[in-house]
Amino acid sequence: MDIANKKPLLAGVAVVGIAVLAWLAFGFFGIQAAFIDNEVSEGTENLFTATSTETEDEAASELAAEPAADAAVAQTTTEAPAEEEPVAEEEPVAEEAVAEEAVAEEPAPTTEAPTEEEAAVEEEAAEEEATPGEIVTIASGNFSSLNGYSVTGDALVLNNGTEQRFLRFENFVSDNGPDLKVYLRAASGEFVSLGDLSGNIGDQNYAIPVDVDLAVFNNVEIWCERFSSGFGVATLS
Repeated sequence: MDIANKKPLLAGVAVVGIAVLAWLAFGFFGIQAAFIDNEVSEGTENLFTATSTETEDEAASELAAEPAADAAVAQTTTEAPAEEEPVAEEEPVAEEAVAEEAVAEEPAPTTEAPTEEEAAVEEEAAEEEATPGEIVTIASGNFSSLNGYSVTGDALVLNNGTEQRFLRFENFVSDNGPDLKVYLRAASGEFVSLGDLSGNIGDQNYAIPVDVDLAVFNNVEIWCERFSSGFGVATLS
């Protein structure tokens, strides 16, 4: 076979080679992620409110799902009271009539309006009852980089007095990459995944399962699942 006949074959091999390299670079290694920042900005205003609302909705739906048979049984078991024969009232004697007339003439007691100070105290008490639990930081740590990648920022664990907790990143900046996850890892190597990293830049929140012991799973790790490599870690204390 001369060179002229080999040119189409060589061109086909070259095209296949380029396609394979492109798939490895963009499909498997995901090098495009390293050059594209994904910035997020999540607040804490409705963080715990949304969770408590979901719980209330679930409880309401459970009550609504109860069969109406109980109400029907209650109605059937309730007997109508027997009609009582009217009792003839005796005419009041003169003294009783005079006493009733005197009571009727007495003015009704008046309710004094609260003073401005009392009204302010009552309003303040009502506001305190309506105010949800204060959000506090129960643990925190600073990110440090791993394996040549760059990760900086703060990891905070937020709580409002309920069993629900949230992991929050603030001032967070990380190198981007494919399949980045947020892990809570123990010293033994066990981990709990909190899901995909929302963004490699910006403040963000992650719900922590109620059964996770943060005294054991106390390392927050930015983990690349595709290449089994840690990008950064923060130890909670």
